[in-house]
Amino acid sequence: MVGPGRMGLALGYALVHAEAVKSLVYMGRRPDPPSHPLFHQGIAEYRYGLERPPEGTTALFLTVPEPVLPEIAGALAARGPAPEGCPVIHTSGVQGGEPLAALNRVGYRVGTLHPFQDVAHPITGADRLLGAGFAVSGEREALSVIRRIVDALGGRCLLIPTHRRPLYHAAGVLGSNYLVVLMSEALRLLVQAGIPEEDAFPSLVALARGAVENVAELGFSTALTGPIGRGDVDTVDLHLRTLSTSDASLYADLGRLTLERTRAAIPPEVADQLETLFQRHT
Repeated sequence: MVGPGRMGLALGYALVHAEAVKSLVYMGRRPDPPSHPLFHQGIAEYRYGLERPPEGTTALFLTVPEPVLPEIAGALAARGPAPEGCPVIHTSGVQGGEPLAALNRVGYRVGTLHPFQDVAHPITGADRLLGAGFAVSGEREALSVIRRIVDALGGRCLLIPTHRRPLYHAAGVLGSNYLVVLMSEALRLLVQAGIPEEDAFPSLVALARGAVENVAELGFSTALTGPIGRGDVDTVDLHLRTLSTSDASLYADLGRLTLERTRAAIPPEVADQLETLFQRHT
């Protein structure tokens, strides 16, 4: 593993828990390893700097930020040819194998493995990876290793053409990052309504968890509740008149998307009234 950040540490920890690796070595740019059970418990070895993986290495992962992938690949390629049978795999969500071209030229088979999951913490992130979807691509030898890793984690391989990876990655941003931002905005409104944050935060988390679980159990159409789906024009109007200009604009933009998905269940004249309300605030 080159790059002992959140992703690299969480992935390595998950593979250790899944008993999918016999040994694990991290290479990093700091003299000392980060604080993590992998090193505290002597599970993984840490090496300062970059070096050619020894013979017998079965996979080389580059878990570094996307902009530095070509630089790290070039530096590793300069260390010598690939160990026999060792693929190199990066964890970028957007890019294909192109950033690893230098390593490909010295004998590494290249592949990509990107978890379709939030990995916000290097320890608890390991649990998030179990059962996750993984966007994968690459040469045959690399894909063989990647599939074994995904199987060990109980995951699902998502085969995505390279030119469509930006769409895949954008979907992840919408379904995860923007969800976090929306929850943050909702928390701000709850506090403005006079609810102490220590009460508002767990209540909001429970609400969001219930919504996600409803989607999993019932599907999108049945899980979608609220005033727009009921055609409650008065409540929506009250919301928009109460919110600040910027908050009302966000509410209206999302409201129009919600209306598109619920219009068939609402009388046409009610849907038109809602559409008019949203247009006034966008």
